[in-house]
Amino acid sequence: MYLKVATVYFTIGVLAGLTMGIIHDFRFTSVHAHVNLLGWVTMALFGLIYHFYPNAANSKLAKTQFWLHNIGVPVMLGGIALQVLGVSAALPAAIIGSFAVVIGVILFTVNVFKYVRKDSNYNSDKNVSL
Repeated sequence: MYLKVATVYFTIGVLAGLTMGIIHDFRFTSVHAHVNLLGWVTMALFGLIYHFYPNAANSKLAKTQFWLHNIGVPVMLGGIALQVLGVSAALPAAIIGSFAVVIGVILFTVNVFKYVRKDSNYNSDKNVSL
């Protein structure tokens, strides 16, 4: 699921970049960058790590982290986009979304330290340690 969601973020990020370039309006550069980094790159890395470490992927931490990240990112980006348009009342949305993302990242870190061990990856017979 992570990789599928990552590709949706990637498509949104690329389309946003293309649109900004076509209309020569780069006010949403920070939104574009965050979609690509937190959406595409981060979600893809989560997905790849969880693919190689299914014990981590199947944990309650992973499920909670997934939803925090995927609720937090759009809320944060919506708040940032509205602020760029001059809607200062959108600041709380940007903050709340950012906190959700940060908490999700902390849960991911805890999950990795809890479930990703040298002997737990599926390539352990090859001594691969990510």
